[in-house]
Amino acid sequence: MKLDSSISAVITGGASGLGAATATKLAKDYGVKVALFDLNEEKGEALAAELGGVFCKVDVTNDDSVDAGFEKSRAAIGQERILVNCAGTGNAIKTVSRDKETGEIKHFPLDKFNLIIQINLVGTFRCIAKSAAGMATLDPIDGERGAIVNTASVAAEDGQIGQAAYSASKGGVVGMTLPIARDLSRELIRVNTILPGIFNTPLLQGAPENVKQALGAMVPNPARLGDPAEYASLATEMIRNAYFNGEDVRLDGAIRMAPR
Repeated sequence: MKLDSSISAVITGGASGLGAATATKLAKDYGVKVALFDLNEEKGEALAAELGGVFCKVDVTNDDSVDAGFEKSRAAIGQERILVNCAGTGNAIKTVSRDKETGEIKHFPLDKFNLIIQINLVGTFRCIAKSAAGMATLDPIDGERGAIVNTASVAAEDGQIGQAAYSASKGGVVGMTLPIARDLSRELIRVNTILPGIFNTPLLQGAPENVKQALGAMVPNPARLGDPAEYASLATEMIRNAYFNGEDVRLDGAIRMAPR
């Protein structure tokens, strides 16, 4: 897909981290018009203003919220040909645990398991389905109507202790990539997924420097945390390269996560 000012993009989780880096690259390097879907109004509005885009306060777990987001973004910048799904979160809870003092046995609270699935997996699919329906109304350009990039995680393949919900949600994103790419093939819409390793996102930026250095040292090469700009670079290539379709690609410096 040729990227220029005639193209519009929606980036979920676009106010910070991987989403913000991707929105910034698309807008500043190629002139793409961007809409940022996020819950953080302060950061989202500021970045949208900087990029000449539009911010939409969106909860990806809510149909009405997502519909309103697409309605606002399309009114402002037109029907998107690009969707990048970066909205997501995680938790760390063992399937079964024992209280260290009382010995009481507890299982993973199912509401907390379901929340992660609803945000990371169902929320991603909700945005894909609604965005692709809009893309299907467009005339093809150079044989394609649109391109979608999803965010999974290396935890989809080597989840750690306490990551049952997170790994299940991200494994679901990986698992649905090829079927969705096949579903949308007749509509000339491509779908790919990135599995990031340990990246220097807002989740880690508040950690002490020694903790971040220790995490970075776990990465074989380069021995550091990933830069969100590196995610944005791969996401952009997935969008630009017309033969990139139905793929799940690790971006992790060759790390393979240990059990804990």
